Order: sequence, then structure tokens, then C-alpha cells
Amino acid sequence: MRSLCDYERRAADHFAADAWDHVQSGSDDGLTLADNRAQFGALRFVPRMLQDLSAGSTALNLFGRRHAAPILLAPVAYHRLAHPDGEVASMQAATALDTTMVVSTLSSLPLEQIAEAAREAAAALSRALPPLWFQLYFQPERSHSLELVRRAEAAGYEVLMVTVDAAIKRSEFPLPHGVEAANLAAFPRTTQRTKAAGGSIVFGTPLAAAAPTWADIAWLRAETRLPIVIKGLLSPRDARLAMEHGADGIVVSNHGGRVLDGLVTPLAALPGMVEAVEGRVPLLLDGGVRRGTDVLKALALGASAVMVGRPQLHALAVAGVAGVAHMLHILRAEFELAMAQTGCARLADIDGDLIAVD
Repeated sequence: MRSLCDYERRAADHFAADAWDHVQSGSDDGLTLADNRAQFGALRFVPRMLQDLSAGSTALNLFGRRHAAPILLAPVAYHRLAHPDGEVASMQAATALDTTMVVSTLSSLPLEQIAEAAREAAAALSRALPPLWFQLYFQPERSHSLELVRRAEAAGYEVLMVTVDAAIKRSEFPLPHGVEAANLAAFPRTTQRTKAAGGSIVFGTPLAAAAPTWADIAWLRAETRLPIVIKGLLSPRDARLAMEHGADGIVVSNHGGRVLDGLVTPLAALPGMVEAVEGRVPLLLDGGVRRGTDVLKALALGASAVMVGRPQLHALAVAGVAGVAHMLHILRAEFELAMAQTGCARLADIDGDLIAVD
């Protein structure tokens, strides 16, 4: 395996057919899904030569904690679709590569078990534990959302990432036997359906009524001292509202093209988001990241870090712990090489002048 795309090509043979279709799918015609990948290919570098690279480093600080590189594993549901060891294997690999994995509310293993796997891996490797982040989907009952937050706090998670762009989406994939949303097992099962033909289809349904609002962000801000990162924003207006409601960071994201087709790509939205936040909070970006050069382009346009989604499942399906670790190593190596070849010894050297202007 020499690239993340190599893992993707091999992964199809390691999934059940319907699970593979679910992992790879985008909404409707797949325009947003395709655009997310194409967004990086349209940009070209203008390198700087003869720079001193002797003290090079990819390290950065987010929310008071060191990260070895500006690359995180995005929250992705149901890792056991890819491998029986699920999120435990992914977390072990992330810990080995000194990388933060953002654990999903819809993880197929309990959030506590995943955090413990990180601590055990760090101890076995005699290294520091990377920061633990937990992704929250608001539940229909605030008490259940708060229970998830309290469990994450007790388990040692240090940052909450709240996904806000997927409350209303189509889902036609039945989970196979043995795969479930482990963190939600104690909550009452609810089916949020749209209405049948005739009258309102979405509006006026429990699905629409349960969709989170800015009031929910304000409520959450008052309930926890953990940094809150809001995932799924593309509008500069929303970026400003997020900060007004206490957000400590933002993920510029269109949910990997899985929710609404025809959305602006994160990379295209990024400059406006940078202008809106004025450096007050870090901006992360996800969607289509497959190469180290993609990471460099995102940082050049103003992102602090990127997140990788589907590739972690591809690598997990092909080779378990070793696959995810190798996938991260490939991406990190490509990123360092791209930095060196464009004359950037440190992340602070990366700026918009690296990108050619049409």
C-alpha cells in the first residue's frame, strides 16, 4: 500500500456489499461527494526554495494540548462494519501514531472502552496519551445528551465536537447483526420518520422538532467546561453565531457529501470562514482529504488542522490496527514531504502565498 487510495481500492473486498455501499455513498447524485475530492486538485503550489529546514516540525497546539501533526481522525460511526475490533483498533492505531481520534456518538463500542484502549496503548508504548475528543449528536431528550457529555467527561475526553449538519438526513441502511450504537443502548429507541404522501413531509414531524438550534448550543455551553467545537458549518454568518454562543472551534464541513447534494466544498468556504472568525477560534476542515498535499493546501488557505473520515474505515477493513496506523503514517509522511518541498519548516510558515492565484 503506497497511498490512501490503495487502501480504498482494496477495502471493497473486505466489506459486506451493502455496508460498502453505505460507507462510500453520497447524497442524491453524489455531486458534493465528487466535488470534495476535486476541490484539492484544482489548486497549485508556488514553492519557496533554499529555506532552512533543519528545525522542521509539524507539531501544533489545540486547546492547550500538543498534537504531533495537524491531522485528526474524524468522527465516523460504526467501525465494526469494517472490522470486528471496531473503534478499539482504530484508537490503538491513532495512539501509536500520536494522533487524536474523535470518537463518534454512534460508535459501535462504548466510549469508555475506546478511551481505555487509548490509555492501555499509550502505556504499552511508553508514550503520552494523545488528547481524547468526543463527538456529540444531540439526542431528542436533553437529559440524554447531557448523560453522554457526563460520560465523556468522566472517561477523560477533553474536547466536545458537536455535529450540527446531520439531524435531518435520509438513512436507508439497516445495521447488520452485532453492530449497534453502543453509547445509545440504554436510551429508549425512537424512530424519527418523515410523513407519508400528503401534507407536510418533514416540517411538523418529530424529526424536524428534534433538530438542534442555537439555543441547544447555548444550553450545552452552560453545562460543560470542556471546549466545544461545532462541526458542519459552511456559512460565515454561522461562524460568527457559533462564537457568540460560546464555541471554541469550528469544523468547516459538508458531512462528506452524505447529507445534502450541491453544497459548497469546505475548501471553497474556508476563506470566508477565516475572515469571519478573525483568528479567534481554530478552524478545522474535513471532506475529501486523501493526500499530504491536501493537508498543506487546507492549511495554506487558513485551516488549523484537517480530519480524515472514510480512509480510516478503508484501512481498518484491510489490515486492522496496522492498516490504520500505516494509513496515518502515509498521510503524515506525504505532508512532511510537501512542507519540505515548498520550503515550510514549521506550520507557521504555511500561508496563502503557497497557492497560485489564477
